[in-house]
Amino acid sequence: MRQQLLPYLNEGQTEAGCDEAGRGCLAGPVVAAAVILPQHFENTTLNDSKKLTEKQRQDLRIIIEKKALAWAVEMVSNHEIDQVNILNASFLAMNRAVMKLKITPEHLLIDGNRFRPQTPIPFTCLIKGDGRFMSIAAASVLAKTWRDEFMKKIHSEFPFYDWNKNKGYPTRKHREAIVKYGITKYHRLSFHLISKQLKINF
Repeated sequence: MRQQLLPYLNEGQTEAGCDEAGRGCLAGPVVAAAVILPQHFENTTLNDSKKLTEKQRQDLRIIIEKKALAWAVEMVSNHEIDQVNILNASFLAMNRAVMKLKITPEHLLIDGNRFRPQTPIPFTCLIKGDGRFMSIAAASVLAKTWRDEFMKKIHSEFPFYDWNKNKGYPTRKHREAIVKYGITKYHRLSFHLISKQLKINF
């Protein structure tokens, strides 16, 4: 039985949950979402996006975008990631999402153990928060589904890399395609794109 998600950290405050997707990928952007849910929002399926099926995530995305008091999604490109590094790019994406919200939250719930804010809004970092708080789980769903959609779109430009399935993550097929076909304009040059094992094999 899964853990019951909590509706808030501080009762009576307008809280925005924040999460990102795509930090460990070799290609594509890092995507972050910020979500403010209604105080009495309920959904028995909502959970950390990694624990949901693709269909569950897609169904939840529709519900979240319809019922959230405010939500925003922002992307930081692979070129920006190479300039500022992936950790700072994750912070940047979350800050952009927060600043894009049509309602200014009183508090931010950040998934993870670190954050570098660009607004004066107080925040709390919560390790594995996407499996503990509704708003962070909702943000994880939006970040994941928006990023997956983007990767599927660019897959048509470069089908050899299998992005419609691996979404840019370092699968063996993805790494083998890099060895065979080289890199694309969507690859993160600051990442180790080819493993030592593949260099030996090829």
